[in-house]
Amino acid sequence: MTSQLWWYLARSSGIVAWALVAASVVWGLFLSTKILGTRPRPAWLLDLHRYLGGLALTFTGIHLVSLVLDSYVHFGLVQLLVPLTSSYRPGAVAWGIVGFYLLLAVELTSLARKRLSKRVWRAAHLLSFPLFAFSTVHGLLAGADGTSRPLFAAMAGSSALVAVLTVASVDAHRTRDPKRVPAVARSTAATVRPVPSPQPQRQR
Repeated sequence: MTSQLWWYLARSSGIVAWALVAASVVWGLFLSTKILGTRPRPAWLLDLHRYLGGLALTFTGIHLVSLVLDSYVHFGLVQLLVPLTSSYRPGAVAWGIVGFYLLLAVELTSLARKRLSKRVWRAAHLLSFPLFAFSTVHGLLAGADGTSRPLFAAMAGSSALVAVLTVASVDAHRTRDPKRVPAVARSTAATVRPVPSPQPQRQR
């Protein structure tokens, strides 16, 4: 019974961790688009985004601890922290290990945002996209629930939503930032000048 408890806990915590990662990415994309409006947004909207990411890291930790305590597969720290060292579906587990490191990078840089430059923080935050992709592939290939139709539908739907919101976010940033207008268009607009209208000639 104890071994089954850890196995079920490992499976459930892994699914919850993926769902929280997906929710955090989707909510972050909502914040970066005009879908929520252009007015100043209350602070709790951003806090919710951070809270979801922190919860995702917490449930990932529960997922890892449960795998160590489970006696069915016999995961050790090396197998859970070093890719391709596991005897159980090494490729599928490797996707999850890399996703775990990406999640750590995103969360740690978010906590240290005030001490980092905007460029460094933005580059680290963009790791949320490969994090979502790696965790989704890991969930489909590594776990016993990968063949579940509801889980597959949820992952497919979330992936489609992330793709649509990413396109909308990129478009919104281009609209707000005039520097993103192509240089050819700017140079053309700068060189085109209005043609002065001809002055009427005086009659003699």
